[in-house]
Amino acid sequence: MDLRIAVVCSSNMNRSMEAHARLKNKGFNVRSFGTGDKIKLPGPSINQPNVYEFGTSYEFIHQDLSKKDKAMYKSNGILHMLDRNRKIKEGPERLQNTKEQFDVIITAEERVYDQVLEHFSLNGNQDNNLVHVINIDIQDNQEEATLGAFLFHELASLLVHSKDIDNEIDELLQDFEAKCSRPILHSPHINAKFSILLFAV
Repeated sequence: MDLRIAVVCSSNMNRSMEAHARLKNKGFNVRSFGTGDKIKLPGPSINQPNVYEFGTSYEFIHQDLSKKDKAMYKSNGILHMLDRNRKIKEGPERLQNTKEQFDVIITAEERVYDQVLEHFSLNGNQDNNLVHVINIDIQDNQEEATLGAFLFHELASLLVHSKDIDNEIDELLQDFEAKCSRPILHSPHINAKFSILLFAV
């Protein structure tokens, strides 16, 4: 079953891009998105984040941070993250702005999951597709993002190999939740824009 998958987090920088990289490498039909109003990256202090508009390229952000403090952003892994990201696509994309169709949505944070459901409730279209929105909480750090990518991959593999995803998904998610020891949220939607999305930051 060739499912159209989207992985989504808040800024389309860390969690969703780590999952995007892994799923793409494994041959899945996958896209990634963020749901936040802005792209936010750590800055010199908690009260001084680096903020960019969606549509800003990973290349521009990489160059901008290199000019500000290359040593710091290299040591904390952000330049490495941006280097990975720019090899996958041009820049962060906001889910609410896409018209693409998906089959499954997997988010990496309950807040992002709620934003997706809100978007569906406000912007459902005439496509009678059933979309499964799924959340697995993944902390927004590099170690968790790597683990999250493995979890997203394992879950996506189960869904892709399902012979009847709409009828089997509840049991699949129950078994997967017990295996990964993380609570899973799931909401099926009809008449929505998307089919499968995996969400992370």
